[in-house]
Amino acid sequence: MESEGSVVLVGGYGVVGVRLARLLRERHPKLPLVIAGRRLEQAAGLASQLGHAHGVAMDIRAKDPLAVLKGRPAAVVTLVNDPEDHLLVSAARAGVPLLDITRWTSRMRSAMLRLSGMPPRAPVLLGSAWMAGLVPRLVAVAASRVGALSQVDVGIRFALADVAGPDSLEYMDRLALSFEVKEDGQERHVLPLTDGRKVTFSDGKSTRVFRLDTPEQATLPAVLGARGVATRMGFDADSATWSLVVLQRLGVLKLLQHPRLTRLRRALLATSNKGGDAAWVADVVGEHGRVRVEVVDPKGQAHLTAVGALLGVERLLGVDGAPPHAPGVWFPEHEPRAEHSLAALRACGVQVRIDEALIAAPAPLKVAA
Repeated sequence: MESEGSVVLVGGYGVVGVRLARLLRERHPKLPLVIAGRRLEQAAGLASQLGHAHGVAMDIRAKDPLAVLKGRPAAVVTLVNDPEDHLLVSAARAGVPLLDITRWTSRMRSAMLRLSGMPPRAPVLLGSAWMAGLVPRLVAVAASRVGALSQVDVGIRFALADVAGPDSLEYMDRLALSFEVKEDGQERHVLPLTDGRKVTFSDGKSTRVFRLDTPEQATLPAVLGARGVATRMGFDADSATWSLVVLQRLGVLKLLQHPRLTRLRRALLATSNKGGDAAWVADVVGEHGRVRVEVVDPKGQAHLTAVGALLGVERLLGVDGAPPHAPGVWFPEHEPRAEHSLAALRACGVQVRIDEALIAAPAPLKVAA
């Protein structure tokens, strides 16, 4: 079958990919889809369930992964890691719009450097921030209400029973590595699992959360001029959070960074895959006041990530009420399309609440011991 005008989901039969494919089919029944990956049988099986779709065997490590397609797709979505940037370069050279939701911060920066020597002929949307860019997208919505951003504090609660694919635990590989953040307009390095505080989520439950390296801490200052951004995460079981904090303080996580110990390292937080909700909050402080964004997805973090990717695809295709992006590198906080984003989230069963306090900005929250 031809791939002309289709949306290609690379890794589309994975945990997030299946959910994204079904969301796209629900919202765009006639949109042609290509499910691509190394396992043709799985790709073809999902495609047959979706309709208006077909499966393709694609190796992301091939020099030109898109060469296996017949016809020029409307967009490509990277749902598995692109370790050698082959898919990124293949799409940039072919002038195919690309959404990548898989890169941690350093890999996102490397993609920008890679593209600087060969400007893409189509938009490249780097949507790897938390939940496929939902955090910076909704922070941008809040920023439109409070003006110039002075501080953004994001708190994430991760359910240990949630459904998670193998790639979703890759942050375990970076828990011993310092990362760069902006605080009061100044750059500094911090360690993961430090600088803890308690955050109360929309269900009234409080969770201890600690620093985590996520891309929005780099992109929100660059794109929206935020003077400070801090993302923290904790698990719904405090014992799991504290176990990691203790291992960090003892230096054990650093010792576990050897490549031969990857399986053991990730096994520390293996999920039960029984299901759990996904929840995060963002306290956004600007020159005109403060906004709190609260998001809960009863279907879990894989579904919420797929919804974030859905918004990215609709942005690339220009079906969210604005023309598609021009060629170049873009991030989710560029043109967030507030009304469309909020309507799409709620249509997908995601609970979103935005509380405003358009008064003098309050003092920053105290950091817990």
